[in-house]
Amino acid sequence: MRRADRLFHIIQLIRGRRLTTAAYLSMRLEVSERTIYRDMADLLAQGVPIEGEAGVGYRLGAGFDLPPMMFTHEEAKALVASVRLAQAWLDPALATGAQDALGKIMSVLPVDARVAAEALAVYAPGGGLPPPAQRTLQTLREAVQERRKIFINYKDLTDKPSERTVRPLGCFYWGKVWTLAGWCELRNDFRSFRVDRVTYVRRLDEQFRDEPGRTLADLARLDREWASQQGWVN
Repeated sequence: MRRADRLFHIIQLIRGRRLTTAAYLSMRLEVSERTIYRDMADLLAQGVPIEGEAGVGYRLGAGFDLPPMMFTHEEAKALVASVRLAQAWLDPALATGAQDALGKIMSVLPVDARVAAEALAVYAPGGGLPPPAQRTLQTLREAVQERRKIFINYKDLTDKPSERTVRPLGCFYWGKVWTLAGWCELRNDFRSFRVDRVTYVRRLDEQFRDEPGRTLADLARLDREWASQQGWVN
């Protein structure tokens, strides 16, 4: 990789992450950390507002931007493949947003990169989430973002129905199955609900705040502890 290309790539990597370490840049660009430090010094000397320091990490300061559409052929193909595969398993709003975003990107790509991306023989025919599950997923995702409690009718794996009020914490995709992780007020504990088994969902007016022991971070910690007890992790 030419040095000029590497400097440009460094900026793209930094602006795509909250904090980027020299070790990460070294790994991605296949150069030494010493080279990364020299490149950072050169970028700063050229007026690029990079914040941070060696050993901590770097981020791009406000007010600096570069044209975002300078993709390689492989990067453009990856975007097309990602959108095609994801659309079948996203909710309607995100699927439409992904397609619209891809259209904007494709419209400003160089002709050769656009043609190569559009000719990519990777597809996701059929399958995907049924429309009712797509709509449910969108309602759940929006409730997570708004931190708004939800009321659901739910059928477990034995088809036993129940009514729950839940603090939705996150939506998780497991390969053909989405689940909602949340704090169930009926069980007074964390629970996961398969989206395709939610027969009714309604966002409530009541919003919630993080409380110790009831956050997504708490759930992740409990999962790690359980996995460690099972001997799945060191």
